[in-house]
Amino acid sequence: MDKYLNTELSFEERAEDLVSKMKIEEKCGQMKYDAPAIERLNIPKYQWWNEGLHGVARAGTATVFPQAIGLAAMFSPQWLNTAANVISLEARAKFNASTSYEDRGIYKGLTLWSPNVNIFRDPRWGRGQETYGEDPYLSGTLGTAFVRGIQGNGKYWMAAACIKHFAAHSGPEAIRHGFDSVVSEKDLEETYLYAFRTVIENTDVAGVMGAYNMVNGEPSCASDYLTHKLRDEWGFDGYFVSDCWAIRDFHEEMKVTYTPAESAALAVNHQCDLNCGCTYQHLMSAVSTGKVTSEVINRSVTRLMKTRMHLGMFDVTELDDIPFTVVDCDEHKKINLECARRSIVLLKNDNILPLDETKIKTIAVIGPNADRKEPLEGNYCGTASEYVTFLQGIKRRFSGRVIYAQGCHLYEEKVEKLAEPHDRLSEALAAAAESDIVIICAGLDATLEGEEGDTGNAYASGDKMNLRYPQPQRELIRQITATGKPCILVTASGGAMNPETKNLAAEIQVWYPGAQGGNALAEILFGDISPSGKLPVTFYKTADLLPDFIDYSMKGRTYRYLENDNNVLYPFGFGLTYGDVKVKKIKWKKGSFGGYVVAEIENSGKYDTEDVIEIYVSINSSYEVPKTSLCGIHRIKCNAGKSKKVIIPIQLESFTIVKENGERCIDKDASYKIFADTKSPDKNSICTEITFDEIGKGQRIK
Repeated sequence: MDKYLNTELSFEERAEDLVSKMKIEEKCGQMKYDAPAIERLNIPKYQWWNEGLHGVARAGTATVFPQAIGLAAMFSPQWLNTAANVISLEARAKFNASTSYEDRGIYKGLTLWSPNVNIFRDPRWGRGQETYGEDPYLSGTLGTAFVRGIQGNGKYWMAAACIKHFAAHSGPEAIRHGFDSVVSEKDLEETYLYAFRTVIENTDVAGVMGAYNMVNGEPSCASDYLTHKLRDEWGFDGYFVSDCWAIRDFHEEMKVTYTPAESAALAVNHQCDLNCGCTYQHLMSAVSTGKVTSEVINRSVTRLMKTRMHLGMFDVTELDDIPFTVVDCDEHKKINLECARRSIVLLKNDNILPLDETKIKTIAVIGPNADRKEPLEGNYCGTASEYVTFLQGIKRRFSGRVIYAQGCHLYEEKVEKLAEPHDRLSEALAAAAESDIVIICAGLDATLEGEEGDTGNAYASGDKMNLRYPQPQRELIRQITATGKPCILVTASGGAMNPETKNLAAEIQVWYPGAQGGNALAEILFGDISPSGKLPVTFYKTADLLPDFIDYSMKGRTYRYLENDNNVLYPFGFGLTYGDVKVKKIKWKKGSFGGYVVAEIENSGKYDTEDVIEIYVSINSSYEVPKTSLCGIHRIKCNAGKSKKVIIPIQLESFTIVKENGERCIDKDASYKIFADTKSPDKNSICTEITFDEIGKGQRIK
């Protein structure tokens, strides 16, 4: 028996043996995302490119969860892990089905290029919806939970996760192929690299994807600095893949090389093992001219084969028996609904919610996002077997009359080509006039914000130009709210938007809530459940007061460095419930590696609810961030009139500072304040002060 078929050996040993049997041409072929078959070694062709941000994407039927930013709004590693378990199970089921018919095409593999742990530093970035928000701790914590859920804890991975985009990548989309992210050592360590390192140190994540942009003059996929961080400092030994056609940018956009062969050599020599793109077609030329050694090729191909070994592709495993019938099954729809419920954020409530059905006979549901599936999906999505739009969810739940009016086009001035501008407005006004309550379903979809070159992206290559609603929607909102009828605004978007009116009885941020979004919204509107989502990003009044989009300094960005509090519409971590959960008292308990916050909470409201206890630290040091930093979260169920005690672990790293040279350490002269609340801290938040000696500095327990 060949060693690579011996299941008693380690995956590393088996991969090394398999690679030793390959010819150099075969090895180079395996370093492309569409790796060809090597029939003499019984290696089938394999498509590495697959996506799974919030469900298996672009390959037919799958459970479509809330977009990643919505999953982040749950503030729950546990629920994100559960969602990831579903995604990987469905990826495996679809892989089993497709390969049984010898279909090994794109989006059919087990290597999911997810999650996206980039920092959502600017609300204009169209791909911010793919991330877990603006906070490094939250991104790292949720990224870790997602990776563990995708890969599982068995001998063989259910699927393989890949964290992206390494590094300092968060717009603008239009210039990403040649853009140089100029970032200080402090900002890199303190913000941009934190989530990547956290995931790598706490999981056996299979892959890392490099970004399009340069970082401080070096291409992200061929950077001495980033490679050293990743491989040497953090010890990552999985596969590294370029973003798609990013290596081509070396010679076409960045001009750091002259030819495709030189670009391929530069990337491979910096340990980029896999090329999403076509530049590695020139690898043999680079090898034959001595630009790349056979040892370097062997190292990369061994990593790739080890990944496939981890996935059981050369063995018979119990994972081979997972049936196609699990895909978007009833159980998974229930989990999807649970996630959607927890992702929705109640931003404003002038005592109108939950709706009292005994006092309402007619509801008008108005707006371009009311009855379409696109505002449910977000980008990088699959196809659900059932979609429940916002209109459908309300009609299913409400026993009275529901009047629907489109109101306007999503962004164009009219719906019908031959009509006059605002051709659906009078209908919307008539619907409002006949109703007791108006629910306006507005916002965006993935054709207006997302990735450069993806679907429509009609405006700024996928980025938002500002935080305003498209003009037809602004006019709709203005005229409907002017009627004097109680109006509830439901916004689907990947990030911050400003309705520019105070004439709203309630505001609800649904993100892109997934296929069950309409059911979840209806349950919240009528009080079947209490909303409990929290903002993973700051909602600003305007982008005009933010730093330039291309400026990668963290100064003035996110709640940690914000300089203009007057520009905040809703703060990071904010989200209302129907209950009234408050932290009454906190106590610090020293641990072996950091410590614990013991918090006493009480729900003095009339409704049972879930809520999130958020822990923040402020460090009195010249090196620390200007404001507080999130360092602990705990989602909890608290019934009306009841009290609870929760214990939330805080890691030692939360008490470290980062010097200007990027060195992370503990400032022994610093003092610390710990805040506990159901939102980011303000003057009313419960706080306790601790000293350096009250923090445990023993061995970290993973």
